[in-house]
Amino acid sequence: MEVIEVVPRLRMLRFPVGAAYLWQDGDELTLIDTGTADCAADIEAALDGTLRRIVLTHWHEDHTGSAAELADRHGAEVVAHGLEAPVIRGDAVGAPPVLEPFEVPIKESLPPLPPAPPCRVDREVEDGDVLAFGGGAVVVAVPGHTDGSIALHLPGPSVLFTGDAVANVGRTMLGVFNTDRARAVESLHRLAELDADTVAFGHGDPITHGAAAALRGASAATT
Repeated sequence: MEVIEVVPRLRMLRFPVGAAYLWQDGDELTLIDTGTADCAADIEAALDGTLRRIVLTHWHEDHTGSAAELADRHGAEVVAHGLEAPVIRGDAVGAPPVLEPFEVPIKESLPPLPPAPPCRVDREVEDGDVLAFGGGAVVVAVPGHTDGSIALHLPGPSVLFTGDAVANVGRTMLGVFNTDRARAVESLHRLAELDADTVAFGHGDPITHGAAAALRGASAATT
């Protein structure tokens, strides 16, 4: 795992597949996503405060894999959208993606991911809810990648976490492997309307300069 300081109070934890993010408020930490099921020890090595909460942007294994282990060990509150919670808890099966033709060889080339152990969800959120970190983190519903995907917008520090609704691999673009591409496109358009100096993605490098313009460009190029 590689630890990258994105901006003050925000670190990226880069894994072989995807990334998680640590936001710091004094000695309290908020973890956005948790990598795959083998990432807990590496994440713990990066903790330099109390892990107060874990926010899961959606149920996929590369985002929820280490959530149960970390939540149980640190007593952290686990937060997810109400539509994702049954899958994260292991009570339901998430819908598979509907692949675009260009996505098929990409998907086939990826190694299988270890399954995510079921994890409790302590707080189920919906669009517009506010979480107590970063001066007030607004939950933004971004369905399409999964039904209950969320982004997080921190208006004060002007930071946006997109989850997998948007990616920045080579260029800023709509995330791949969506269950409903039309809804995913609508979600991208919505995120492009937000004011954010820094954008952190589930896959790809964060943008700390011209982030809002990059989102608007991706939105304009996607129909």
